Amino acid sequence: MNPPPSDSTETSHDVGWTPIAEEAARAARLLHPKEGELPRPGRRRVMTVANQKGGVGKTTSTVNLAAALALHGLKTLVVDLDPQGNASTALDVDHRSGTPSIYEVLIGEVTLAEAAQPTEQSPNLFCVPATIDLAGAEIELVSMASRESRLKEAISSEILDEIGVDYVLIDCPPSLGLLTVNAMVAAQEVLIPIQCEYYALEGLGQLLSNIELVQQHLNRELRVSTILLTMYDGRTKLADQVTNEVRNHFGDTVLKTVIPRSVKVSEAPGYGQTVLAYDPGSRGAMSYVDAAKEIAERGAQMEGSST
Repeated sequence: MNPPPSDSTETSHDVGWTPIAEEAARAARLLHPKEGELPRPGRRRVMTVANQKGGVGKTTSTVNLAAALALHGLKTLVVDLDPQGNASTALDVDHRSGTPSIYEVLIGEVTLAEAAQPTEQSPNLFCVPATIDLAGAEIELVSMASRESRLKEAISSEILDEIGVDYVLIDCPPSLGLLTVNAMVAAQEVLIPIQCEYYALEGLGQLLSNIELVQQHLNRELRVSTILLTMYDGRTKLADQVTNEVRNHFGDTVLKTVIPRSVKVSEAPGYGQTVLAYDPGSRGAMSYVDAAKEIAERGAQMEGSST
């Protein structure tokens, strides 16, 4: 039997509440944000997403943060610098061999603007794909002049002005080779995803040492601006221990938002989608939106304090 009608809108909402209705409401809020756009950075931000340890959520974080920024009005470019091309797959852009890609950009055959493709995720989101041709790029780059700066030359202010982007996110391969060095030389910031698991900090010292070497010899502007904790499982004490250890060591560099371990986040790339498109009401999608808001707000604050 249905309850009697009520004049209170709040009461009627409570009566009609279901988990599915709540998830649908979250999805609607995510896809049609009422709060307006996120703050635009005072200057364009070029961020390298790096961690030589595989399976830490590097590509997943790159594409989902980019999608969240784009969804909130910030024009964003993803540069897929991983020969596996997983970011290109997740954004459903063509990356068959022969497609204009980051490989052709690095060897100077096409410009970044010519290789950038629009995505179906958002009119504000673009991707420079990686094809299988990139697999041999490290060997080819060794003999090239300014081999560490090929990407920096390609991502010039003039080219990025032509595309008109606010954010550039560079997805690196899980290594500390020449492609990753190129990404660090081209960027001002490094975003490091760290998974909340036992081996989380293994190899992190080597990554930080490499960043320091790039700072000293190739790019004095480079800094670790953001650390994102991923694959958090609240059912385990280990996740909390890793979280506390990372926060104690890196302080405010670590985002307050933590990305939970999520089946939906793992499933989305199989459908050529980010989790924001695949299941916008899920915890994973909402977490990436919150992380993107933090990144955008921190960027606006940093620009404000520097001026």
